[in-house]
Amino acid sequence: MGVGNEMGEMNERLWTLVSEGAAEKRKRRPTTPIDYLQRPKMLRRPRDSSSGPVLHFFLIVLCNLPFQIDAVGLAPGLYCGTVTCYDVLEISRDDFNKTDLPKLYRRMARQYHPDRVKREDLREETEEKFRLIATAYETLKDDETRTYYDYYLDHPEERYYNFYQYYRLRTAPRVDVRIVIAVTILLISVVQYLSAHQKYREALRYAKEQVKFRHMAIEIGRERGVLEFDKQTGKMKKKQRNGQDSEQIISGIIEENISISGGYRPPRILDTLAVQLLFFPIIGAKLIAWWSRWAFKFWIRRQPYDEEAKLYMIRKNLKQSEEQFQATEPKLMEEYMACELWKRAEFDRWKEDKDKEEKERLSNSGRYRQYKRFMKKQAGNTISFLDEM
Repeated sequence: MGVGNEMGEMNERLWTLVSEGAAEKRKRRPTTPIDYLQRPKMLRRPRDSSSGPVLHFFLIVLCNLPFQIDAVGLAPGLYCGTVTCYDVLEISRDDFNKTDLPKLYRRMARQYHPDRVKREDLREETEEKFRLIATAYETLKDDETRTYYDYYLDHPEERYYNFYQYYRLRTAPRVDVRIVIAVTILLISVVQYLSAHQKYREALRYAKEQVKFRHMAIEIGRERGVLEFDKQTGKMKKKQRNGQDSEQIISGIIEENISISGGYRPPRILDTLAVQLLFFPIIGAKLIAWWSRWAFKFWIRRQPYDEEAKLYMIRKNLKQSEEQFQATEPKLMEEYMACELWKRAEFDRWKEDKDKEEKERLSNSGRYRQYKRFMKKQAGNTISFLDEM
């Protein structure tokens, strides 16, 4: 603000002097054209209307030149303002030592702390000095910030680049990206495990409600002698001798003997993202070795498929995951092997036959016929986003 006021006052004084000179010149000028023509030629001076404004402009530029040169240097709004942060902390840039910086900062902070100032007229100045010391310390203690600050001192003419780096460092969050990635992976892994546990509990709850599984659990409990039955009615007692509830015993037997696979299988830590990433090099090496053996055995040497390769090709044609394929019933697996579904042509023929059987079954289904009649009645009443012409 002080520099701007000085520039304004100097420009005002300059224009005042120029105006007074022009007025004095007009006073000396003849008042009539006749008097002007009667002046000797040797006393006339050719008028140049452009010389006056041009001279005024150059005078203004020369007066403002020191301020323009200063504007190319340190900017008031960046870092420590028009003073270097090294000068604020009273250290030399060439002899800068990061280990001595905290000690130097504490000494100057104690000296210029606002609480140590008793006089009210000096408190504002001391607070400004204290903020400047803190800014200098924050600028020089960080290696990245100090690097950009040194570049700013060496290249003050690159004003836009220095402004960008300054505000980028001020607004960017100072958080290690590795910590953010690690925490994100852990959160995803926890959500995966809890979701798998919930799905497994839902599958168990569904199995406990099935009559078939309950009868099997009751028979196992009868054989083990953990369930008591009424001798007269033959019904299971609700309260057993040990005080346990019969439903708890049946639920425990079902959980012990049931096998749940696929997407509802018991949760495992090995299936979480964190563990998968941890063992990714081992899994990747095994996968590369498996593909290498497959290519050498069946593509290069043209050997016939063994049972493991046939099962893999069947699973690939069915587009099932490994868990889904492992949950296939043995009887259905024998059908796959008998139909030679590892061959693409045989698989396409088998799938076409299955689709025909499914269509015939649906056509004979009462629910399906009811659905077809409903769709026939509702023809033309469907909702569409496009107006058909």
